[in-house]
Amino acid sequence: MTESKASLSPPADSLVRRLTRMNLQLLSVTMLLTFALLATATWYVARGRQVHAAQLSARLLANSVSPMIVFADRPAAQIELEAFSRRSDLLLVQVQTLAGAVFAQWQAGDGTPPTRIVPPVAAAQLADATSVTMQELEVWAPIRLKDEVVGVLVLRESLAGLRMAVLTLSAAAAALIAMAILVAWRGLLLVQRRALAPLVELSNLAEHIARERDYGKRATVYRRDEVGRLTERFNDMLKRIEVWQADLHQQLEQEQEAGQQFQQLAHRDSLTGLPNRLFFQGELQRYLAFSTENDELMALMFIDLDNFKTVNDKHGHDAGDAVLCEVSRRMASVVRSRDVLCRLGGDEFALILPALPDQAAAEHLAQRLIDAVRVTLTINGVVMPIGATVGLAFAPVDATDATALLNASDQAMYEAKRAGKNTYRRVHSAGA
Repeated sequence: MTESKASLSPPADSLVRRLTRMNLQLLSVTMLLTFALLATATWYVARGRQVHAAQLSARLLANSVSPMIVFADRPAAQIELEAFSRRSDLLLVQVQTLAGAVFAQWQAGDGTPPTRIVPPVAAAQLADATSVTMQELEVWAPIRLKDEVVGVLVLRESLAGLRMAVLTLSAAAAALIAMAILVAWRGLLLVQRRALAPLVELSNLAEHIARERDYGKRATVYRRDEVGRLTERFNDMLKRIEVWQADLHQQLEQEQEAGQQFQQLAHRDSLTGLPNRLFFQGELQRYLAFSTENDELMALMFIDLDNFKTVNDKHGHDAGDAVLCEVSRRMASVVRSRDVLCRLGGDEFALILPALPDQAAAEHLAQRLIDAVRVTLTINGVVMPIGATVGLAFAPVDATDATALLNASDQAMYEAKRAGKNTYRRVHSAGA
């Protein structure tokens, strides 16, 4: 009977956190969307009302100044415009003749002239027109006297006051929405804490076991809901782990040894035994940082073998592999013990030269390396036409970061290639 009642009860204990988060998110999105729609609608409605009011004002003012245009009474027109200019948002009011000339004008501050002057040829067909932006609105109204168009009235108003009012109202609404969301969050949080107490206890026990490795602990089952069943399965797992712990510890030790061996293999080129590109990238960063910190000169050689593709194509990949191994051995024999020689891939190598006394030392070593590779190399009784071309770059002289230094040495290597191979060049240098 108890089992039946438990199975019929709603799974609130295990879903409260998810439902709380989802409800809060849905509430927030709905309120924010409603706020955005109301703010947008408020702006467009308020702006429409101001446009309508400006159009009515322009028509009334056009009727007032029409006799003044007919009788060319500019002072009276100017007085009429100045009296009309008491409106706070008004930027410009201007009366134009049919010829496009300004008959009378009032302008606030250093405003710009109207964006349109109606040409005489279009005056007869002139109708009310309005231009509205986010900053201001402009209304053009024909000035008629007895149904005859005698001029044009241009009225420009600022929307700054309206925009500020809408922003103020929106800010107040946003603050109220934020407070409502905060109250909802606090209320849901209180409910969540009460409903999730068994799950929190189980989580704390799991953290304690993970930290202390005490697999003899057991969790308490409070209810036969999803959390209760989870607790039972958790206790079963602890029992199994307690039995398997010794074997697992032994396996971890074995895997740790295997991982260390794999780490060494991951940084070594399987063919030549030299450090690979992955190891080179890390070492270059480290040596560059040390060189910068201690203000020491260091160099990077980018080495490319000459005619290696010919060897592969003509004598096969086995011969090419043998050439790579022998060339690696020769280059390793002439570098200093502190230097780092790496194979980047294919027939490309890199040599890091830390703590150099001067640039000449690196250039001398580059020549020694080229000479060592050029010594006659025979594979299976066949002489291999192998040489080496070297690009040389210095830090911090040529570059101060790894990518720039590698690019500089690579550029110098291509300069050496163009110079005839079997030589070296330093970046932007005439070479040796």
